[in-house]
Amino acid sequence: MKNRLIAFDLDGTLLDGKKNIPPENMAALKAAAEQGMHIVPATGRIYAGLPQPLKDLPFLRWCITVNGAYVYDALEDKAVYREDIPMELALRVIDYMEGNHLFYDCYKDNWGYIDRRFYEHAVDFMPDKGILDLLVRLRTPVESLRDYIQASGTGAQKLQMYFTDMEERARQLRLLPERFPELAVTSSVKNNIELNWAAANKGTALEALCRHLGVAMEETIAFGDGTNDLTMLRAAGLGVAMGNAAPEVKAAADRVTDDNEHAGVAKVIKEIL
Repeated sequence: MKNRLIAFDLDGTLLDGKKNIPPENMAALKAAAEQGMHIVPATGRIYAGLPQPLKDLPFLRWCITVNGAYVYDALEDKAVYREDIPMELALRVIDYMEGNHLFYDCYKDNWGYIDRRFYEHAVDFMPDKGILDLLVRLRTPVESLRDYIQASGTGAQKLQMYFTDMEERARQLRLLPERFPELAVTSSVKNNIELNWAAANKGTALEALCRHLGVAMEETIAFGDGTNDLTMLRAAGLGVAMGNAAPEVKAAADRVTDDNEHAGVAKVIKEIL
């Protein structure tokens, strides 16, 4: 069956360790687009956080963002699909994080918000300079994130936790699904945990986009490396894990390609063209 849509994660997948798009990956995306394929970033980031060279591509229209909480039509500037965490649940999660003394922030209405006390000490929790730069650039500090969400009267797209203690992170990865079964608990970088409404995942978002476009799931290819990519790799016609992917992602994939430092995405795309 002909491939009609390519979906790909960014951090750890399309991007190298310096958060750049390897030239081989960019060339492969352009070649696929020339053959009529839909090119779809599928990321935990908001649209504003996409690398500018990617947003500048004339054929880039559809974007799965915030781990699937928001599928965006960049041409018409509108949502194709969205699923937010309800406000009351978001507030309960924040209360839980406060009780466990965690560094946290959120995405809400396609922008990032964070307590000022965390924003001013972000460097202490974020050793990856590329992710730190994104956090600083794409967050507005507020005096109290809890108060800000409550005053807005609406929920959040994603809540995120960051850790310096990896044992505590592992503990929370075990506890959070039991404490908040309404949420999807995933991770995209080695020291974070991401919380979305259960219906907001990359797999469900990919299915929603394919329905919108009239593309069969069997005609899709998806690339990823983190646990927030699992649902997408399982849903796609061909799910491809990066060589640097988490073990459970490799186990769920149909095949494994090279790592993100060696343009693993391009290697598979070249094979199918």
